Amino acid sequence: MAKRILLVEDDPAVMRAMSYMLEKGGYEVLTARNGLEGLRKVKEENPDLLILDVMLPGIDGFEVCHRLRAEPQTAQLPILMLSAKGQEADRSMGLQVGANEYLTKPVERLVFLGKVEALLGTK
Repeated sequence: MAKRILLVEDDPAVMRAMSYMLEKGGYEVLTARNGLEGLRKVKEENPDLLILDVMLPGIDGFEVCHRLRAEPQTAQLPILMLSAKGQEADRSMGLQVGANEYLTKPVERLVFLGKVEALLGTK
């Protein structure tokens, strides 16, 4: 059975590109366009991995990550933050609120898929 990945991204072009890479890698991809929808879908769909943009409409990725880590049922969910915010302070904040990994866009395909495999334990 394919691992399920929830991709929370508000940019349609980025969402299409990431979804395509993940689907070609054999993963089932679920999507959400903002932080609140992402939170709801995590609870409804129980994905194996969350890929989370930082800059989202409504609540940002840092807050989504923080809320998920505070809930017992989602505290252990692997989270990969993916953002155009590449400053060390942003990366540090992402890891501080509970992300397992933080990658800066644009990300090279093999690096991205390698991180996904490592977080899912399929590498």
